[in-house]
Amino acid sequence: MSTTPRRTTDPARPRIARPLPTTIWLPAPDQPHAAPAPGTVLPDWAIERIRTVFTTRPGQQPAPLLKISVRDTEPGMDVRIPVITYTNGTPSRLSLLLAELHPDTLPDPTEVPVCGVSEMPGAMEDGWAGFFHRAHRLLPADGLLLATRQRRDEGILTDPLGSLIACARTAGFRYLQHVIVAHAHPADDRLIPTPPADASPGVAHSDLIALSAIQSCVGS
Repeated sequence: MSTTPRRTTDPARPRIARPLPTTIWLPAPDQPHAAPAPGTVLPDWAIERIRTVFTTRPGQQPAPLLKISVRDTEPGMDVRIPVITYTNGTPSRLSLLLAELHPDTLPDPTEVPVCGVSEMPGAMEDGWAGFFHRAHRLLPADGLLLATRQRRDEGILTDPLGSLIACARTAGFRYLQHVIVAHAHPADDRLIPTPPADASPGVAHSDLIALSAIQSCVGS
């Protein structure tokens, strides 16, 4: 008979939340294009690193990466979304979707976004709620990357990530990791700012959020 004391849970003892892993990405010192092009969120070097870090499997080439640029959330938004596929010619099913949300396309922070219960729940909804539900249905595995950055409203830097992540969770995504894509160029022991040409003053980085699509399992 075991004499090992049983572990009990003290209801009065608060649970300690584990912080999500945060990683900082910097361009190589000799990277000639450290800043993203106007109208985009991530520079080319960061997209290549995404393929290396998030799509590569041991002994295999990086899988194709599908990048979409969400410019509005009005009805019919899907047909207006530009799509770019980054691939080396290796065929593969879609397992990773990069959704690039330029801050200038996001509504006012006090209105971003509405993800409550509506008369059309799920993928048929308009706006951010419907977008995240459709992305969840599209992905067969567990890959969604959300890229955006802060903007300045009435002199104050605002961050849309909190509301967008809440929307993604409502649609069935799990928040896994936060990557900070620094808009700075390393030189010796210093960082030289290389802000995007169309960024708000004071913006020094873009945010890349890794989300996992939770797949429901139905027992027999």
